[in-house]
Amino acid sequence: MPRENLVLASGSSTRATMLKAAGLEFDVLVPRVDEDALKEALTAEGAPPRDIADALAEMKAARVAPRRPEALTLGCDQTLSCDGRLFSKPATPQEARAQLHDLMGQTHRLHSAAVIYQGEEPVWRHVSEARLTMGRLSDEWIDGYLARSWERVRHSVGAYQIEAEGIRLFTRIDGDHFTILGLPLLPLLSFLSLRGSIPS
Repeated sequence: MPRENLVLASGSSTRATMLKAAGLEFDVLVPRVDEDALKEALTAEGAPPRDIADALAEMKAARVAPRRPEALTLGCDQTLSCDGRLFSKPATPQEARAQLHDLMGQTHRLHSAAVIYQGEEPVWRHVSEARLTMGRLSDEWIDGYLARSWERVRHSVGAYQIEAEGIRLFTRIDGDHFTILGLPLLPLLSFLSLRGSIPS
C-alpha cells in the first residue's frame, strides 16, 4: 500500500521544523485566509478559545486540501487566552511590551489545534492545552529582552518563545512542549502511524 502524502497548510517555520525533526516528509502550501476576520466573528459569538483554535486550523486545511485531494492536508493554529481575553500576535514592540505586562503574574492558556483533511472531508482533529504561569520581571529587563528578541518573537502570540530567552519569563509550565510550540505532535504521529501513513 503506497504511503499517503502529507501537506502542511501553514507558513510556520516552527511547525515545519518539528515535522522534519520527527522524520516526516511533507510539502508546504500556505493558505490565503483571513484569520483575524474569523477570530473576530467567533469571539463575538462567544466561542471559547479552544473552539477558535480548532476552527482556524480547519479553515486552513479546508482551503488547501482541494488543491491536493490525494494527500492528507494538515492545518494548525493556536490561541492564547488569559482571564477571558484572547490575545493576538503583537504588531509593534510597544504592543508586545503591553502584552507581557498584562500576562505577568498570571496563568494563561495555550490551545494548539490540528485538523487533517483528505479531499473535502476532515478525517482527524485534536486540540491540546498548556498552562503557563509568568513571573514578574523589571521594566528594564523586558525592554532589553524585546530589543534583543523582537524579530524572533514578533510572530508569536504573547511575544515569547520558550525555546529561547523567553523561557525566563515563566515560573511554571504545565503541558506538552509541542503544544506550546503550536502543534500537538504526539497525537498527530499516533494518528499517522495507526493509519499506516508513516512507518511504525
